[in-house]
Amino acid sequence: MVDADQTFVIVGGGLAGVKAAETLRAEGFNGRVILIGDEVDPPYERPPLSKGYLTGKEPREHAFVHESAWYAENDVELHLGQPVTSIDRATRSVRLGDGTTIRYDKLLLATGSEPRRLDIPGTDLAGVHHLRRLAHADLLQGTLAALGRDNGHLVVAGAGWIGLEVAAAARGYGAEVTVVEPAPTPLHQVIGPELGQLFADLHAGHGVRFHFGTRLSEIVGQDGMVLAARTDDGDEHPAHAVLVAVGAAPCTALAENAGLALVDRAHGGGIAVDASLRTSDPDIHAAGDVAAAEHPLLRTRLRVEHWANARAGGSTAARAMLGRDVSHDRVPYFFSDQYDLGMEYSGWAPPGTYDQVVLRGDVGKREFIAFWLKDRRVLAGMNVNVWDVTPAIQELIRSGAPVDPEALADPSTPLAAVVPRP
Repeated sequence: MVDADQTFVIVGGGLAGVKAAETLRAEGFNGRVILIGDEVDPPYERPPLSKGYLTGKEPREHAFVHESAWYAENDVELHLGQPVTSIDRATRSVRLGDGTTIRYDKLLLATGSEPRRLDIPGTDLAGVHHLRRLAHADLLQGTLAALGRDNGHLVVAGAGWIGLEVAAAARGYGAEVTVVEPAPTPLHQVIGPELGQLFADLHAGHGVRFHFGTRLSEIVGQDGMVLAARTDDGDEHPAHAVLVAVGAAPCTALAENAGLALVDRAHGGGIAVDASLRTSDPDIHAAGDVAAAEHPLLRTRLRVEHWANARAGGSTAARAMLGRDVSHDRVPYFFSDQYDLGMEYSGWAPPGTYDQVVLRGDVGKREFIAFWLKDRRVLAGMNVNVWDVTPAIQELIRSGAPVDPEALADPSTPLAAVVPRP
């Protein structure tokens, strides 16, 4: 039973946190809602950081989830620029950096993730960037614009989604770009070698140079500034700036210090939660990048670092905090824009989990859908410059039914007709 005397505290000022606050009010909760973020900016969405805002096509304020007045209008108490330093589960309270203690009846941890760092010489030089926060994007945008004006060089460590999107943005400004990646293709751990080469060709066609099968071993500088980047095969690449895009680590320190159950890093890391996003403490939930949830549809524990997961997870956690019978069973989804290529990916099919890739459409024109199958069941689908098909792709995944690969590959067969009907 939830009443007006209760206090729900949300730690984390990202999309998952603010969507939880929004959902609490939409569901009729009239107790206190306290949203605590360690950044000075109000809650914002992260896709613009590597897309519209970074490229200069969208203003900074477009990243914010709500206008500033929304929080007061909905009686959501914002504590910005104030980290939570500890959780006391016995007294059900959190302590802020200034020593303030706030009691909670229910607590949501939406602490997100932070970029992984490289343990090599030179990472403390000016011109070495990471991209996770709005302040990072502010700095990187100015750097890319300056590189473009001065014919400067950017070296990107990592050919994942962030690395590739920043590479595309940098080329848009006119900067020279080299991407260093230990795998044989971009996005190797996400879409496998079958489709990874497509993105290598896309970027190479726009002037990006790739250096596969190697890692950065040192960033060389002079007078505190970046001059070059060396790789472990002995090569040296000119660089005036370096972006480190080698993944993100979930921010679990608060949960760990509070004694909550965690997931080993070898299995993705994060705070262990059930399908309703409840942690090992029934009064504490977790959502967004930091939550490693039991996924009822995929039958595995999964930690997802994408916009759609944060958006849906925040709402699911809020309803669970209110005592609703809910389950976070959304099909994982993310999107990317690079040059003239737009794509959406639904599902989960890392290398080793599928036995067939089926292509539907014109790969040469980059207008197609790719499907990853296991035992003729669709695990994931990626539509490239083909739109309004995500619901049909997700229905194929949700059905779990075996499909005819030939029908799946045939553009004349509607996707809805591929799913066997009882």
